[in-house]
Amino acid sequence: MVRPMHAPNHPGQKPDTFTPDSRQAWVRLVIALVIGSIGAVGMWAVVVVIPVVQAEFAATRGAVSLAFTLMMFGFGLGGVIAGKITDRFGIVPAMAISIAFLGVANVLGGLSGQLWQFVAAYFFIGLGTSATFAPLMAEASHWFERYRGLAVTIVASGNYVAGTMWPPIVSWGTQEIGWRYTHIGIGIVCAGLMTVLVLILRAQMGRDTVHDHANAPPPRVDLRLSTNTLTVLLSIASISCCVAMAMPQVHIVAYCGDLGYGVARGAEMLSLMMGCGIVSRIGSGYLADKIGGIYTLLVGSLAQGFALVFYLFFDSLTSLYLISAMFGLFQGGIVPSYAIIVREAMPASEAATRVGIVIFASVFGMSFGGWVSGVIFDATGSYAAAFANGVAWNALNIGIVVLLLIRARTGSIKTGPGFAT
Repeated sequence: MVRPMHAPNHPGQKPDTFTPDSRQAWVRLVIALVIGSIGAVGMWAVVVVIPVVQAEFAATRGAVSLAFTLMMFGFGLGGVIAGKITDRFGIVPAMAISIAFLGVANVLGGLSGQLWQFVAAYFFIGLGTSATFAPLMAEASHWFERYRGLAVTIVASGNYVAGTMWPPIVSWGTQEIGWRYTHIGIGIVCAGLMTVLVLILRAQMGRDTVHDHANAPPPRVDLRLSTNTLTVLLSIASISCCVAMAMPQVHIVAYCGDLGYGVARGAEMLSLMMGCGIVSRIGSGYLADKIGGIYTLLVGSLAQGFALVFYLFFDSLTSLYLISAMFGLFQGGIVPSYAIIVREAMPASEAATRVGIVIFASVFGMSFGGWVSGVIFDATGSYAAAFANGVAWNALNIGIVVLLLIRARTGSIKTGPGFAT
């Protein structure tokens, strides 16, 4: 007999039984993926428009990169807040608030008359994007047991689907109607589409909009660390890996422009990187269901460092396409691995909040990495030192993951295939 996963919203009402890994779960997952793919537009639009915004406001590369930094800060902070809302009230209210922020902020970004207004708008765009990542991953983890790792990474792939489809669209819109009207259009279209999709998701979930975690299975990985200590270690690890990750993702478009290849080529490389990242994320979810989140994180971190080294030695157009594809294939599964580790080693009742905290740390790393790479470029006149900086931060991440792996090997309670709870 399959245990119901959620409690009814009203006492005395009998809940509809929900079966994990069922057809209904997969339908929810597809809807969540589409929501994430649309809602993550702001993370990639700013990367494409950095050169034109820099030219219009006569600003430095580092100053314009602050828009990405503030966007990521809003994204991370919003993930913690939306995670709290999701744990208590469910994913639908959290998504409704995020959609409102996303729509209004994009319109304000398009109307900004000074650089600080543009940067501030992207902070609110980050808040609007937040519920489409960490809280949505945590939510999807409750719909699956056998394929939990795969489900989490599929939802997380919405971020990379956005990175694949949006840069060419934003690049075309910027060239045809300008970056301002492009932002206004993004705000209106995305808010409308996401509202419809969230209503469909709510209908699919029915009464299962608020979770009862009292009967959730306990963690199956014992790292012999308190929940807070593990959260801190995962946060430091996610900061370090994402400082490294930010260098190519944030600056590849500007880098190609500086090399004389044009920003359109850079947007194509970014799209290719994110497309390959989708394959990596889904593949890492399958791998995590087999070997666990910590091993999967180590594989991704080692591979990311390997790809970053190539950027230091090759800068021809063909090689940059190849390295960008390789980078996407190698690093796509890193961030979702943190969410999988949280579900393996921490109580389910704290999942969305804890995932939100760790993802907040990761986006802090992305925002700091995007900003510091621009500052290093301004100071040195090239991106070579920025790539080397990324390699160093990646090494720190590997060290922390190895430490967790050692503790997992001596303390894990293996009670089934893989380590997923």
